[in-house]
Amino acid sequence: MSITAVIVDDEQLAREELQYLLEGDGDVEVLAQGTNGIEAVELIRDHRPDVVFLDVQMPGLDGFAVIKKLLEPGQRLRVPQIIFATAYDQYAVRAFDVNAIDYLLKPFDRQRVLQAVDRARKRLEELAPGENAGDTRAAIEGDPRLETLLRLIEQSPANRGGARGKIVVQAQSRLLLVDQGDLCFASIEDGTITVATPSFEGQSRCRTLEELLDQLDPNIFWRAHRSYVVNINHIQEVVPWFKSSYQLRMDDRKHTEIPVSRAQTKRLRELFNL
Repeated sequence: MSITAVIVDDEQLAREELQYLLEGDGDVEVLAQGTNGIEAVELIRDHRPDVVFLDVQMPGLDGFAVIKKLLEPGQRLRVPQIIFATAYDQYAVRAFDVNAIDYLLKPFDRQRVLQAVDRARKRLEELAPGENAGDTRAAIEGDPRLETLLRLIEQSPANRGGARGKIVVQAQSRLLLVDQGDLCFASIEDGTITVATPSFEGQSRCRTLEELLDQLDPNIFWRAHRSYVVNINHIQEVVPWFKSSYQLRMDDRKHTEIPVSRAQTKRLRELFNL
């Protein structure tokens, strides 16, 4: 049985290596490659692959967030077979084994890749011919293995402390991976989210600030205004404004001044003991 696949990984060498190994199978057609979780959802929608090779740690949406996105109410997609790629330590690898979720450990091993493909192929062959998107989604949602796996991964020593990954920022025709600590602030106007760092500005692919906030570390990012999210570590000055309000002068290259909404004034005073 020939199968179609999509590879999503933010490391180019990892994508190229995996495609090379898959080409050795002979019955796997790689339809597309993606570099982050947002692209993963788009590629799955566009190509409807049988299998997705999905990196666990990616900017934008990580591998688990991609699956949750596919399972959102209203989605009419047949959820593909998922094979995670991971560089996690052996603690996390045991979590994959215990929960029977297939994974590939980096650097990739040819025999392990072919074994994962063979498992996915057998699962596809076992699916009922008339199975639809809703049936597949219900089966996955009813399986406690993924939620158990998520809890185990979150408890891994590598994940303690709330560290978050990079995010994708589009600057002209380039997609840049930016460390969260380098973000000064994000703003939204007419549905477009602008992201500023100390050295450049770009746009986020998120549709709302709420969606962007879901990707950011809540310990350092604060919704100072309905139109602004700020990194508190990049606030250069708190400027008193009229009627007991404040503005924040950021340390981006424009020294942008951001209003603090009245509802968030108390939070500002708590943050800086004003």
